Amino acid sequence: MILPITFQQIMLGLVSASDALMLGALTQDALSAVSLAGQVSFVENMFLAVLTTGLSVLAAQYWGKGDVGAVERVFAYAMKVTAALSAAFFLAGLLAPAGLMRIFTGEQALIERGAVYLRAASPSFLLTGLSQVYQTALKNSGRAGIASAVSCTSVVVNIVLNALFIFGLLGFPRMEIAGAALATVLARALEAVWCVAETARPGRVKLRLSYLVHDDPLLRGDFWKYTWPVLCNQIVWGVGFTMYSVIMGHLGTDAVAANSIANIVKNLLSSLCFGLGLGGGILLGNELGAGRLDRAREYGGRLCRLALACGVASALALLAATPVILAVTDLSDRAAYYLKWMLVMCTYNMVGMAMNVMTINGVFPAGGDSRFGFYCDSVVMWCFSVPAGCVAAFVLKWPVLAVFFLINLDEMVKLPAVYRHYRKYKWVRDLTVEKDPA
Repeated sequence: MILPITFQQIMLGLVSASDALMLGALTQDALSAVSLAGQVSFVENMFLAVLTTGLSVLAAQYWGKGDVGAVERVFAYAMKVTAALSAAFFLAGLLAPAGLMRIFTGEQALIERGAVYLRAASPSFLLTGLSQVYQTALKNSGRAGIASAVSCTSVVVNIVLNALFIFGLLGFPRMEIAGAALATVLARALEAVWCVAETARPGRVKLRLSYLVHDDPLLRGDFWKYTWPVLCNQIVWGVGFTMYSVIMGHLGTDAVAANSIANIVKNLLSSLCFGLGLGGGILLGNELGAGRLDRAREYGGRLCRLALACGVASALALLAATPVILAVTDLSDRAAYYLKWMLVMCTYNMVGMAMNVMTINGVFPAGGDSRFGFYCDSVVMWCFSVPAGCVAAFVLKWPVLAVFFLINLDEMVKLPAVYRHYRKYKWVRDLTVEKDPA
């Protein structure tokens, strides 16, 4: 279960990396504009992560218990909420792309280029929401390999279409930024259609119309009980993380370009950690729902040790890859200098991120312990990282690299509190014994 999900996350990270390499071959501004426009997708994915976490927490435990009907009811409710959210992002990207871009930068050239991408990519916001809920249902009902196959195929198609549409290969028109957006839309459409077809097959968890119209009040209550803390946490963390891009986005185009590539590389290498967190959470949820609490506690320890090893390995891989990354990116001398040291500074962040993702995103929510992440991120991001970054950048006028160093300390700052909370074992709970909606 964990390996297919981990591989899926790595493949998803490759899309952003391919966008960076291909658009970077056009101009530095094209890379920077699409990277900033991608923050809109980041915010949507932040909310989708919340809703799919709520679905995953309940579906994993009820699947472990053997209650398929409960899994289908919570699947339908999550789809209904997600469809409304995704439609809002679709309309915002279609109707007000320039306004969205002005949130992240004041550079008119970047606003105009980013608006082109957002308008063209807006249908993908709707398609992504639908496919994410379908894939979460598949992962939590013993079909993780199929969900990963769907997502990975979509990624490969996205990368191939990127090359065809951006550069106009094999007789296709050269569309540049708009081509990257079109490739994303078509890949997400393939993903959504495949998911619908897969769940229509015999023996799969179904999206039933009756459950869409009439949701179960007990499961709805449980869904929001475990989703609201995650939502608050994701808003606190996601808006704070977006503020990092806002801060860097107002320090000049060289800072934006370097920060864009540094984040893409870091996210690609950290995909392994996110995959482990997602897969580990489902594994623990199955064990907890089946009442095997001691085994779940043992698995939690193993997963945390594995996360630490992956974090260190990812940091070392990033250091080893730095010369290659600098060689293949076409940046100005100043931006290349920024990028070199940003990549070095990302290494310590990745070690902390590996542990925090495994616990806050995987282990704790598996047992319904979803409030701690909200408290932790509220304090670290909004009492330390964001205020310190704003003061350093706009009041003290610190150099770009000093600001970047400061805002990348957040994962290490919260690590001691995360470890102490893990050792309390509040997450070792069978949620299905509290209410039985069957």
